[in-house]
Amino acid sequence: MKRLTFATGVVNAPNRHPAHVAAEAAQFDHMSGGRFILGIGTGSLPTDSELFGVTADGVQKARMLIEHIDMIERIWAQDPPYDLKGEFWNVKVKDSLFLDVGFGYMPKPFQRPHPPICIPSATPNSKSTYICGQRGWGPVSSALLPGNALGHHWNNYRQGCLDAGREVDSRNWRVVRSVLVAATDEEARARAFSAEGSLRYFFGHMLKVFRNNNLLGALRPHPGMPDSEITLDAIIESRLIYGSPQTVAGKLARLRKQVGPFGTLLVSGMDWTGPNAAWERESLSLLAQEVLPILRKQIATDEATDRQPLLAH
Repeated sequence: MKRLTFATGVVNAPNRHPAHVAAEAAQFDHMSGGRFILGIGTGSLPTDSELFGVTADGVQKARMLIEHIDMIERIWAQDPPYDLKGEFWNVKVKDSLFLDVGFGYMPKPFQRPHPPICIPSATPNSKSTYICGQRGWGPVSSALLPGNALGHHWNNYRQGCLDAGREVDSRNWRVVRSVLVAATDEEARARAFSAEGSLRYFFGHMLKVFRNNNLLGALRPHPGMPDSEITLDAIIESRLIYGSPQTVAGKLARLRKQVGPFGTLLVSGMDWTGPNAAWERESLSLLAQEVLPILRKQIATDEATDRQPLLAH
């Protein structure tokens, strides 16, 4: 348990006051002993926006997100009094300070200067990946993105780092993928497309969500594929990495070589009970115990090869 890292995935900034998030995140950072990552984003559910009365469009929500994080970082960086003014929020504690008994202090996090901050990105040409590079935040690329879109995220993040004079550190880039591992390729495929499989349920649910919101193109298995051919099976085939440990390790190594050197693989987990619960437990065990050792060796080999000087012919 002491090796686990915890993260929010994610706090919807437009629906929360930055002072609330700053205080709660700082407290949890202390409770976890500095094993906390603040995942924060713009939010995409229209029902949440309606519930909290947020009428902003996507462009305005992006400005809200940046201001929200700016205020959190400023709260963590200073002592009272606080008098922060923004376009969307204000943070003011200066007229009622009673510092002898601790009234007016906002808690600072355990990690210094603060926990890592990550922003999820679910669109191929997301501007937030560039902003992450500029500001020292970590991009998290969605599991629903096609593999060919991930390369845009790496290029944007890298360019943001370079433009801001920051070190380009691939460890800050996290890629989310749906992964299913079984003893054999045949068994993995049967589980991936089984009517009882939780992954099939998940992708079927997302297909309904995206279709109902006129966003079906975001799930397109291949560029140029007509909408009439976007089936559930085609989406699973394009978004799910499945197979035996050797096959999955190979697929992940090729993906990393194709799109860029992501530093962390986040698995989109399906924590279900029922008839397929054993499949998921076995998949995660095989991923940790068999896939990752093979993948690490392959990455080391690929990186050593990439560093070899070109031979003149």
